[in-house]
Amino acid sequence: MAGIEGLVGLQLTVTEQGKAEDVKVIKTLDPELDANAVRTVRTWKFQPATKDGKPTAVQIKVTVSFRLYKRP
Repeated sequence: MAGIEGLVGLQLTVTEQGKAEDVKVIKTLDPELDANAVRTVRTWKFQPATKDGKPTAVQIKVTVSFRLYKRP
């Protein structure tokens, strides 16, 4: 409704179980959109990284895009 679009950059830890933890905003867009991005990424399920064939926790960066779509 505010007409804002752009990218929110996040850094997080993917656990051995594939869950997102310690989600931090590293590139802000708007406080409300930042919070929505963090809340959404916490629901994502990741394929955990492996080391020597065993799941291991890793830090990654992700970008969440907010775009406005205009109706014809």
